[in-house]
Amino acid sequence: MNRPISPLKRLLALALAALLLLAGITGFYALRPLTIPALPFEFSLKQGASLKGIARQLHQEGVLPGERMFVWLGRVLGRAGEIKSGNYQLESPVSPLELLNIVTEGRVSQAQISIIEGSTFRQLRAELDANPNLRHDSSSLSEEAILQRVGAPESEAEGLFFPDTYYFASGVSDLAILKRAYQIMQRHLQESWQQRSPGLPLQTPYQALILASIVEKETGQAKDRGMIAAVFINRLRKGMLLQTDPTVIYGMGEKFDGNLRKRDLLTDTPYNTYTRSGLPPTPIALPGLAALQATLHPASTNALYFVARGDGSSEFSESLAQHNRAVNKYQK
Repeated sequence: MNRPISPLKRLLALALAALLLLAGITGFYALRPLTIPALPFEFSLKQGASLKGIARQLHQEGVLPGERMFVWLGRVLGRAGEIKSGNYQLESPVSPLELLNIVTEGRVSQAQISIIEGSTFRQLRAELDANPNLRHDSSSLSEEAILQRVGAPESEAEGLFFPDTYYFASGVSDLAILKRAYQIMQRHLQESWQQRSPGLPLQTPYQALILASIVEKETGQAKDRGMIAAVFINRLRKGMLLQTDPTVIYGMGEKFDGNLRKRDLLTDTPYNTYTRSGLPPTPIALPGLAALQATLHPASTNALYFVARGDGSSEFSESLAQHNRAVNKYQK
């Protein structure tokens, strides 16, 4: 004889069936690929955006077929309060669950900017100002104010920022890039200085940075970098003038028209190494790591002169007579 099912059991059975059905619907919804309007698809989430607001935005942009299920999914998984602001880019179709993971884990799209070895701080600022993915907080600041904002105690910005490719989330302040580049340069400079060759005529890491910037500007082919550094080191040891054109050009600033004339070599400025002995007062460009290492580990040579061969490489000489012959051969 079958006993009748009690109302409580019937209610529990119905509730269990409803939960299983809801779980099935949620699972089907969560894992089914969304129909993206166009790929790649870019969207931005503002700071403090709510799960409901995001669902509404993505529904209006054609990504989500509805809003409620996405909100339900986020709440069920306990991720409603984990939304990360930023710029996002979908490269391929994703499911609602994958989309939820993307915006709660902050998988923002990455923009980039490249700082080139040998560029000046003025050129670096122009690159930052021209990058549409950055927030341009530095554009109205003086050089002194920029250094203060990035935590640099130096009074001159030239040479202080490490040339590299920097990746960042769109909308980041350009000051954040400058601060990162400054800190990386300081780390490389200090590490290279601690491991420098003995007996170099350089008193401080900053002097090494100045000379590295000259080596950077004078190097046409990487294989010559150590020799070029050695020539300048040898000249400093002997008290000879460095006589390097890039420092003269830097000292001329905007007056330089692309042609370096004899009168320019004779016109005294703090950066004219034909008229003044020793190093110039600041770096003249942003040196890369290879230039730093070459400066602090120069080649073993007695060379005091070099001249460009015309193919990017240089001819090195130990005496003025040898150098003059090389000049006649390659430049006259």
